Order: sequence, then C-alpha cells, then structure tokens
Amino acid sequence: MTKRKGYRDWRWLVLWWHHFFLLWNTIDGQTRYSIPEELKQGSVVGNLAKDLGLGLSEIFDRKLRVASEAGKQYFSVDAGKGELVVNDRIDREALCGQSASCVLPLQVVLEKPLNLHRIEVEIKDINDNSPSFHTKEMSLKIAESAAVGTRFSLESAEDSDVGSNSVKSYTLTKNDCFTLKMKEVEEGKTVPELVLEKPLDRERKAVHRLLLTALDGGNPVMSGTSQITITVLDVNDNFPVFDKNTYKVFLQENTAKDSFIIKITATDADEGPNGEVEFSFGSRTPASILSVFEINPLTGEIHLKGDLDYESATSYKIEVTAKDKGVPEMESHCRLQIDVTDVNDNTPEIVLTSEPQPVREDAQSGTVVALLNARDADSGNNSKVTLQLRRGSPFTLKPSFSNNYALVTSGALDRESFSEYHIEITATDSGSPPLSSKKTIPVTITDVNDNPPVFTQPSYNVYLKENGVPGSILFSVSASDLDFGDNAKVSYSILDSKVQDVSVSSYVYINSENGSIYSMHSFDYEKLKVFQIQVQAKDQGSPSLSSNATVHVFILDQNDNAPAVIYPSSAALGSVSHQRMPRSAKAGHLVTKVTAVDADSGHNAWISYKLAEATDASLFTVNLYTGEVRTKRAVSEQDDSSQRLLIEIRDDGEPVQSSTVTVSILLEDGLHEPILDLRQKVSEPSKKNGRITLYLILSLASVSVLSLLTFLVLAVKCIRNSRSSGSCCMRRSDCDDYKNPNRNLQIQLNTDGPIKYVEVLGGDMLSQSQSFRSCMSPMSEYSDFTLIKPSSTTDFKEVISVLDASLPDSTWTFESQQADPFEGTCVFKNTPFSLDGAAEYCAPMKCNSVQRDLLPPPCSLSGDDVLTGI
Repeated sequence: MTKRKGYRDWRWLVLWWHHFFLLWNTIDGQTRYSIPEELKQGSVVGNLAKDLGLGLSEIFDRKLRVASEAGKQYFSVDAGKGELVVNDRIDREALCGQSASCVLPLQVVLEKPLNLHRIEVEIKDINDNSPSFHTKEMSLKIAESAAVGTRFSLESAEDSDVGSNSVKSYTLTKNDCFTLKMKEVEEGKTVPELVLEKPLDRERKAVHRLLLTALDGGNPVMSGTSQITITVLDVNDNFPVFDKNTYKVFLQENTAKDSFIIKITATDADEGPNGEVEFSFGSRTPASILSVFEINPLTGEIHLKGDLDYESATSYKIEVTAKDKGVPEMESHCRLQIDVTDVNDNTPEIVLTSEPQPVREDAQSGTVVALLNARDADSGNNSKVTLQLRRGSPFTLKPSFSNNYALVTSGALDRESFSEYHIEITATDSGSPPLSSKKTIPVTITDVNDNPPVFTQPSYNVYLKENGVPGSILFSVSASDLDFGDNAKVSYSILDSKVQDVSVSSYVYINSENGSIYSMHSFDYEKLKVFQIQVQAKDQGSPSLSSNATVHVFILDQNDNAPAVIYPSSAALGSVSHQRMPRSAKAGHLVTKVTAVDADSGHNAWISYKLAEATDASLFTVNLYTGEVRTKRAVSEQDDSSQRLLIEIRDDGEPVQSSTVTVSILLEDGLHEPILDLRQKVSEPSKKNGRITLYLILSLASVSVLSLLTFLVLAVKCIRNSRSSGSCCMRRSDCDDYKNPNRNLQIQLNTDGPIKYVEVLGGDMLSQSQSFRSCMSPMSEYSDFTLIKPSSTTDFKEVISVLDASLPDSTWTFESQQADPFEGTCVFKNTPFSLDGAAEYCAPMKCNSVQRDLLPPPCSLSGDDVLTGI
C-alpha cells in the first residue's frame, strides 16, 4: 500500500516536472547526468566542477552549494574533488512512480558574484521490485451453465519498476477447464483473463484452485503469485449489463462536498433475486478514492464525499461492479473516469534562491542583491506568475529563466537616508480572480565614507580673560559625521598658522578626541587682543574626509596695569619733577600738567588725578580729568618758597590700580613766562653774541606770530568743516585713511609750520587700535582740543622721548584718557565730555558698541563747544 500511494502522489508531480524540464532544456541547455537508482551513499555522479568550468579553489571561494527542488537533498558536492556525489538512498519508484522518465532537477548556486546553474540527474530503473497482486487470494464464482469460451477478468499484477523491468507475462497452473488469455485495455496495458475451455460440472468438481504467476522482464526475472479459488455455482446464467462500458465526468476542484456526480445504471434479464442488482466500487479500489467518493448500492448514484485537489490528483479512474442476488451471484464491471478541472485556489509563492547580500551605498546600478523564484501550484494560466515591486524603491527585478529572477539595484543608494530597505515583492497569478501573495526582503546598505564631518557652526567666537591659568580649557568644538562606524569617528586637529609670527600651536592645543581647546600659557591683552584658530575635523574613513572651522579668540582686558606717567618725563624715570613758578602768579595759574596713560582698555584705562599730599593744600589744585596743576589763589609772601606736591593717579578698574608722582615747585621772584625764560637763556652766553641773540629773538617772534596766524586759519577751517571732520586737526583724508584697517600702530611727531602735533596711526580693527592726532601750539600753555587714545602696543618711552625732544615741558599739554574704543572722555576747550557704550564717538572711534564691525564716519564739532558724532 505504501508504494502504491507514493506512486499516486508522485506521478502527477513528476509529469509536471518532466514537461517543465523539457521546456527548460530548450532554453538553457543544462548539464545532465544519468545514474541507476539505489546507489550507495558517496557514489560519484560526475565531476561537477569540470563540467561547469570551475576551478577547485572557486568551490571554496564562491561557496558552491547544490539545492534540490524535490525537497530532499539527495546529492552533495565533494569540495576537495569538485565531484557530485550521492548523499542519500534514491528510490526511483518513490520519486517517479510509473513514469517512464525520472529526472531530478538540481540548482547549483555560486556566490561572489551570485550565479545559478541548472543540472539534471536522470535516475535509471533497476529490477529491484517483484510483481505483486493486490490480493494474494482471488475468489471466483462461476455457474456451471457458463458457456465455453467465457472470459473472467483477473486482477493484474503491479510492478513498481518500469520498462523492461515491469510485468511482461502471466502463467497459470496447468488444468483441464481453464486457460489464460491477455486482454489489451487502454494505453496499451494488458490484463489477464481466465477463459473457460470446457463446460463446468459442479457435481464432478465444485472448486477449482489455480495459481496465477506474474513475471517481469528483468534480469534476473522476478515474479509474484496469487491463488485463484473458483467456486462452481448453480444456474444463474444472466449477468448485469451496464448501459455504458465507460463513464466520464468533469469536476471542478472546488466542488462542494455531498455534491451529486453521476448515476450508474445496469440491468439483469433474470427474474427475482437473480435480477436484483447492487452497485459497489471494485474490490481493488484504493482507499484514497474511497475517501473522496461514495456510491449508493441500490440506485448507483455517486456523490462527492471528500475534497478534490487538482494539485494532488488530476484524474480518478474507478471500477464499478454490479452484482445480482442470484445464486450464484453474477457481476459485471464498468469504468468511471472523473477528470478534475483546475481552479485558481493556490496563491503564488516567492522562494529565495539565495539570501540577500549587503550592498554598498556606492554600488553601481545593476548590482545583484538576491536571487528568487516564483511558483504557483496551479496549472495553465492559473500558474502564470508576475512579480511587481513597490514604486519608489531603488531596486528592480530582472527575469532570467523559468520564473527565476534577480533582484538588482536600479538607482543611487544613500545609507544616510536609508540604511536598510524592506523590499516588498508582490506575486500575482493570471487566474480569475487572480490570487497574490507578498514577500518582504530585507536589504542592508553598507556605509561608504561620502560625508565629511560637519561642525555645529562654521565659526566660533570665544571671549577669554587675560592672565588666565595655562592649561585651562578655552572652548570645545564639535563636529558630527553622518556616516557609520570608522567613517563617522571624528578626530580634531589645529591647522598650522601664525599669530604674531609664532605658530598657533605655541598658544593652544586641542584634544583630538573631544575637540576641547586648551591654552598653552597665559594671555596678555596688551600684547595680543585677538587671534584665530583653524580647527580641522577629520574622519577615519578611507579615504578620509575633513572640514574646517574658524575659532576667533578675543582676549578680554583685566585691570592689570597701573597708570604710567609720561609727563613730567623725569617722574616717569622715578625721580622728583622740579618746577619753577613766579611768586607773582595769580589764581588759576598753570603750574604744570601731569599726563599719564594706562595700558589697559575701557574703564580700566580711565584715569583720574588727585592731590594726595601737599606742603600747602590751599595753594594748589589738580584737575580731576586733565591732571593740570593750577594755583587756587595768588601766591603770598608768607608761602614757602619750596612746595612739594604728591599727586595720585588712579584708574577706574576693579581692583583699582594707582601710581603717584612727586612735583617739587620752587617759588621764585622775577620769574616770567617760559618764552621770556627761553629768551633769557638764549641771551646768557656772552655779550659778544648779543647781535646773534637779537636775531634769534626776532626770528622766534616772527615764528610765533606766523604760528598764531596759522592756528587762526585752521580754526576757521575746522568750524566750516565741523560736520564732516572729527576735530580741528583732522582732515577728510585722515578719516578716509582710517577706513583702511590694515595699518600698523605708529606714533610720530609732525610739524606743519609753527604747529606741532603728535599723530598716532592705529592697526587693524581686531586689535582695536586707533588713529588720531593731538594738536598743540608751542606758544600756548592751553591746548584748545586734545584727544589721545593709547594703545597697548605703544612704547610709551618712545612717546616720552619724542615729546621731550620736540617740545618744551611748558608749551604742550597731553589731554584726557580714552583706552577703550567705545568708552572714554573727549575734551574740547578744556571741557570734558563723557562717552559711554551707547553714545557716538569722536573719529576715528566707532559709533556704538553694537556695530563694532562697522567703520564709523568721522566726528565733527557742532557749534562752539558741543561734540557730536555724524
């Protein structure tokens, strides 16, 4: 029973595969091997590597493997020799049943790159099965009235082998009444029949026992037997007669259970019980048919009992028996053929022939990702399958052969946008209505270093107080990389550049892992106000990618410099300054002027003057802003001739820095103005030089008059151009020159006729240096307008030496302090005007603290004593 069932189960599948591979051969031309069944495990089928043109090394490198479409893995590959060997016992009858051709299709899959080969292994039959009868004992009841020549159908033997190894002949034991004849039925098949040669006589012999032997055509010959027992009955000499010898019915496989199929009719000419007919399926009907169909024994109606499945069985051939109730019983046989019509009841199936491989994001279009196969168990149009991908996916299906497809790339890939695709493939058959199924294939996209690191912003501004602790952290930059793994690991470095002709690496260093920037030493605002750091972020990809960012470091001023006295110059050298004053001086008489500068900036550089100690505090006063030392009252005869003043100079920083200067004043009788002293000094040498002295006095008087005229002309010109110039000494060209920030700080003493002035030329904007002029008349002890902005880069000793060498102490004044470009004090006609961060400034100062990056227009004077910015 087991083999017969296997034969039925496999027969139609083998036929389908047979037609499938016949079509395949016309398309692809596969490699084909032939082997007999029942070979031992390890038997060599053929040299697969040689036949496919592969080297032995390729078997390992490309991971050659063999897959069977029959379900069970009957073959494997000897990787060392490249031979296809038998992996398991092969029973041809179990695989192909009675099919004349038995071919096992195999798929040979190669990877890197993916490739698919089809081979066939033909399984040849050997005579390993003996003929067998369904029943070992057959019983026949024959009426004694049976006519000579009457034939009785016998059970035919079955042999699982095919061809010459199948059943070829039958023999019957020798007897007097019966002979054996062969009857040809459909499809060239023959069945044995028992022929009555002589009339039967029940009284002489009621039972005949014969041995039927079936022989196959194998070598050696194999046989099977069945015992035939013949019972001779009394007269019931009419058989039931069917209206047809063969009935044929078509049923759809989705026919409902209990459906009526057909009615079989048969009549018997006898009367009474001998003419009553009962119907039944033949005694040799297999259980697989009995479970699906049933017959009414009285009416002959056949109904559907079970489920039909076209994919399991496409046709049923049933033997129907009609027996009467006579004694003995008489029976007849007919054949019922039920053909099953296919219905589209199987959804298509998508099978991965090769697992999907990871794809680089720079893979070219057409790169193979996976191999797959589309199947449908139905037939005809119901088995025609089409595959479709969801739109928008950068993949497509490329058909190869016999419903095999390659999943390939069709567009650009970007792992940063999609690191993994879940490709949904829909398989739809051509049935009516069509059925479909879906399969999702995951495809991983591997990273390629195609994204440089990106800083959080292209440039950074860092504000750092001066005099910081070396090794402290200044700032941390951060860059991110959209890539993955090593391609996204970012390291930081500082590109080499120069800061004041010194490598920037001497100032700072950076942690390559986290981007933290540390100072190498303490910074001094007076030496360095701003510098730039070029930071590079580089990933660890191959090749590596990088990007740069600029870090602007602004040094913030701290009050770390005390005011430095630049006049009197002797005080700057650490000694006491000696001044002379006539006793005839009135109240408000200018004794001297103390001038100091502070190297700091902003409030830290605002300077104020204070009289700390005095021999007679009621006699002298010190201007808080200008440092002018004047008499409070007229000098009396009772005042000491030697006065000593201690003047304290303080800045406005936190904490306050201060310095002092000591001025010794000698009160003398008959002391005149400095210009008279100068004349006296010039006339002292000797009487012999009197004429020369007179010339010098006349020349000096002429120069003084000319200087006064020049000054008046300049004053008128300044008033006319008050709205377009910052001071009386500033020309439009000077203001225009300021717009060029790339200038080095210079301090120079210039002479324009009798007018002498100090010109300070500033550097670039980032250094916050200034460009301005201080105007002085050598003939006047009062400067109409003076503005000074010290710079940290200025060597004040040079200023002192220049001033000392150019002007007498009593003929120039160095007014007011402004150390911050946004804050300070302007002095016009000895009247101070405060400037804060929200005010307008004198040129070349900037106009407000918000727009620091804009060059200001020049300032001018409006009216007589109002300072405004334009």
